[in-house]
Amino acid sequence: MTVVHDHSPAVELRDVTVRFGAQTVLDKVNLKIPCQGVTALVGPNGAGKSTLLLALLQLVPYTGEIVYHDHYKNGRHEPLFGLAPQKLSFDADAPVTVLDFLCLADQRRPLWLGRRKDNVVRAMRALEMTNAGRLARRPIGVLSGGELKRVLLAAALRNDPDILLLDEPAAGMDAQGEEVFCDLLDRLSAERSVTVLWVSHDLSAVARHADYVIALRRRVLLEGPPAAVLTAETVTALYGLMAIGQEPAHCDDCDEEKPHLHLHQD
Repeated sequence: MTVVHDHSPAVELRDVTVRFGAQTVLDKVNLKIPCQGVTALVGPNGAGKSTLLLALLQLVPYTGEIVYHDHYKNGRHEPLFGLAPQKLSFDADAPVTVLDFLCLADQRRPLWLGRRKDNVVRAMRALEMTNAGRLARRPIGVLSGGELKRVLLAAALRNDPDILLLDEPAAGMDAQGEEVFCDLLDRLSAERSVTVLWVSHDLSAVARHADYVIALRRRVLLEGPPAAVLTAETVTALYGLMAIGQEPAHCDDCDEEKPHLHLHQD
């Protein structure tokens, strides 16, 4: 049974279904993403989490209805999105710096004619938010995986979005990057100036940093505050545990042998 939250919704999905050929990826999804704060979207691989983000961005065909409620900054009638994807494909040998990369989307003239000052200011502010200001002049092709993750997060924050979509943004980050990311989540939650939808496999991090949790497995199994959703019963239903106390079917931290906790641990 779905837990009803008290917050007004930023986005509402009504019977949203996504099919690729004969495969149903999302099946009559009904949910409300609370306005502002951090909402975590959890579920196993193949649950439809990334597809849900693409549907919100109108990048995949779907049936049903997605309603964006009018709460947006600067008088806009539609939300401005920021997206931090799982990964980025690019030519690692291209002579493009991190600052070039962040400015490129905001100007039409070629970069070799110079960067617009306002673009540079926005880019540097976003890099500082993710503790990546020192990377501004570095070629993007030489960044480590964790450094690139922080740059992608900065790119998502660059234009002060109404809705920030984070698709496994901390996966592959080093310890410092993970700490910066969690601090940023807490700050965004406290400031209440942006609606965050955070896709994550890290249930212990979700329990600590999310305001609201949606458990998805093609359909919404449960939604509500972390304490109400991240129970042994829900985790079992999500990940198909053979017995309470076993590890989930997938855990990035387990794969990488990082020190961490699971919900069944004290």
